[in-house]
Amino acid sequence: MKSLTSLWSITAQELAVRCCTSATRDITTVASRYEHEGLWFLAVTLADLGKAIEKWLEQGFVGPSSDVPKFKWDSRLGRPRFLGGFLDRVFVPGSGVLLEDPDIEAIYALRQLTLMFSKIESPPDRKGQVSVVTPARERLAMSGFIQCEQDVKVSDAIMDPSYMMDFQRVSNMLYGDVFTKMERDLQHGNLFPKHGPGGVADRLTQNGKWNQRSWTARLQEAGMFPEEFLLVNQQSERVAKLREELDILEPGAETPVRVISVPKTMKTPRIIAIEPTAMQYMQQALARSLLSAVKENSFLSTAIGIDDQDPNRDLARRGSLTGDLATLDLSEASDRVSNQHVLAMFEDWPGLSQAIQATRSRKADVRGHGVQRLAKFASMGSALTFPIEAMVFLTIILLGIERESGTLLTRKDLKKLSGRVRVFGDDLIVPRDNVLFVCDELETFGFRVNASKSFWTGRFRESCGKEYYDGHDVSIVKVRRVLPPTRQYASEVIATVEFRNLAYKAGLWQTSRWLDDYLRKLLKHFPNVAPTSSLLGRVSVLGYQYERLHPTTHSPLTKGFYVSSQSPRDPLEGDGALLKCLARKATPEPYKWFVSEPDPLDLTVEKEHLERTGRPKRVDIKLGTRSPF
Repeated sequence: MKSLTSLWSITAQELAVRCCTSATRDITTVASRYEHEGLWFLAVTLADLGKAIEKWLEQGFVGPSSDVPKFKWDSRLGRPRFLGGFLDRVFVPGSGVLLEDPDIEAIYALRQLTLMFSKIESPPDRKGQVSVVTPARERLAMSGFIQCEQDVKVSDAIMDPSYMMDFQRVSNMLYGDVFTKMERDLQHGNLFPKHGPGGVADRLTQNGKWNQRSWTARLQEAGMFPEEFLLVNQQSERVAKLREELDILEPGAETPVRVISVPKTMKTPRIIAIEPTAMQYMQQALARSLLSAVKENSFLSTAIGIDDQDPNRDLARRGSLTGDLATLDLSEASDRVSNQHVLAMFEDWPGLSQAIQATRSRKADVRGHGVQRLAKFASMGSALTFPIEAMVFLTIILLGIERESGTLLTRKDLKKLSGRVRVFGDDLIVPRDNVLFVCDELETFGFRVNASKSFWTGRFRESCGKEYYDGHDVSIVKVRRVLPPTRQYASEVIATVEFRNLAYKAGLWQTSRWLDDYLRKLLKHFPNVAPTSSLLGRVSVLGYQYERLHPTTHSPLTKGFYVSSQSPRDPLEGDGALLKCLARKATPEPYKWFVSEPDPLDLTVEKEHLERTGRPKRVDIKLGTRSPF
């Protein structure tokens, strides 16, 4: 594990040279504190300092010592002693005021050295199992889920009806055409359901989903989701047989969503909800229709991000350069979207509203808290959560702009806002002149703006995983897993090779050279390869290397290690196999973009998808001869 401090040290030395300063004392400090505090210091304590530095960049001066209580403070210079050489190239020593022309390299170095391990997973145990957080922290996260649910109920109870009327008015102006198109799709049966790649609450396997034999009374009552969606052959005898086999669940007997934790950081897990198979199946159908209609709308296609984060990043860069755009981040965003928001949004389209509600799970099974009735629309896990939360946020943003201007927005005004307002999940871009009113409006509707990740007063901006200062990209590369002690730690080897190549592309050449030496001790063959190669190798400006040519195709070949994995056996036959095959091959052209790409670790997904499917239970690396590009 000391290899992590060695990695930090070599990166600190490299960045110190680039910034014309010294990191000798900082390296000593990290080694000492790691000895006493372990991985927590690198993953959490350092990350807290990094977040504080982002706050100081935003406000324009170094905050009080209480911002970083776990680091010694130099009262004479008005800053932490740790990383002082870098801080003095960004803030004026003594006063702590942000320099008029701070060193961009030093800003990047401060972020890289403090946030480098912020997303790292806990080291695997002797059996190779990774425990990301302790049971106590998981219980705390589950309690947070329950508290969030209570907050939504309180917000619903105190909401001024006039605000909901305004919300509905703006929503109708934005999405009227979208909802009308969706209703036509429903009326004409122009729906194309599919199963998502994740798990389901009723614990069916990936292929087992295609033979599901449970449905809900609410789906039937909607009149738009008959059980025939489970059959590809609509012959009357097959439909009759299906109805005999089908278990129609009344509302009280429906399977609740299963709330679980998944890896996020060492400090806290991410909480998601796993939907029942039937719900997920039809949510995907509605999501296809919804997102297709959004793409066809000229304003919404630019204001709502669906499958491309780059426009958000471009706007964040522009905001850091000109200062006219703010970036906002919301805490527990999806869990705070109330079902009342969604009911108001779809109220003037009753058929569509019924369909949306029929595919919404009403209850959740929360570990340690039992089955709970939900006030939120849905957690992450529902196929409709991402697009609908974005639509809710966009509506509220425009309400905030209305409040600030004192006039009602028109469709003509929307054209003026094109390219200045954008939503991708919980990453929001808004005009800086309206940001305070937008934040107030978000709080009014029960959302919480994450102040530590929202920026508008300084020259720092962040959106969709990219960070900028004054138009300069100061995004960093992060270590996701501990460095592997042996080649048998396959996942760690793969993650380390990926980090090495990211560090190389980021210009951290001394760091990548150190990692080359480290990996060569584990991998006897570690060739130069192109970024597209299946081999675990080094990306280099010198290009790829090869050892020989293929005997028949004469294409270059080289020896190296490659990822080897196999999906679990999950045989599928009969009607379910036919339904899956046709669903994969017969997707209508407008929805081609929506079909998920195969998991890169599921190497048999195309060839043997009726025999094996799902994420591999383990990943190995093997030595072989492959193309270097």
